[in-house]
Amino acid sequence: MITANRTDIGRVRQVNEDSYWVEELEGGVVVAVVADGMGGHLAGEVASRMTVDSLRDSLCVITPGMPEQQCEALLREAIKTANEAVYDTASRNERYSNMGTTVIIAVVDDGRAVVAHVGDSRVYKAGADGLTLLTDDHTLVNELLKSGQITAEEAAVHPRRNVIMRAVGTDPAVEADVSAHALHPADILLLCSDGLTDMVSQDQMLTTLQTETIDLDGKAERLVQLALQAGGDDNITVVLMQGDAGQKREE
Repeated sequence: MITANRTDIGRVRQVNEDSYWVEELEGGVVVAVVADGMGGHLAGEVASRMTVDSLRDSLCVITPGMPEQQCEALLREAIKTANEAVYDTASRNERYSNMGTTVIIAVVDDGRAVVAHVGDSRVYKAGADGLTLLTDDHTLVNELLKSGQITAEEAAVHPRRNVIMRAVGTDPAVEADVSAHALHPADILLLCSDGLTDMVSQDQMLTTLQTETIDLDGKAERLVQLALQAGGDDNITVVLMQGDAGQKREE
């Protein structure tokens, strides 16, 4: 498994409130986390960093061949632990009141990705079938869209499209969505904050990920540059994960 990552403050924000962590654990399991913080002055940065640090401590126990249900349960529990830490800090410190963060986790092991998420940061899989969204935004607009109250076109320009319905740290408890997905060696997993998805179309993402003339690191850089060229309205974080076979084909 090879990985590439980029984060950028963007062209508008004064602070980068995104945090991420990517690591190959003992035995070859690869874990990636992206968190997009929100709150008052510096609070979003604190929430996302606390969440990533908590998850790093919780997920280091993942082992190769861990049964799917056990891995899913571990991710749910790890996010609950992170939520408690962020919520407790926000409750005890007025300057951090109401801070929170989105979070996405991908655990890749032996042709399988276990994905957990809270909020509107996303995980995509790029493969032979195109670009597939593996997460479901926890936003007001997505709820309206799924219930048929608005169309996809209306959702794209809705004035409340950034309202998060579920986040880490804003409530005493939070439930993560967790799912497992098969991976082929050439498939690419894309984890990203909404600083990418709000600026770059899925067609642009897929074209970039399928470009064989640049390596994985170059693809991560191109995605960030596309978001910046479109305005860079938010912090941008991109993590790419791909099996070694896919990289050898590119080279």
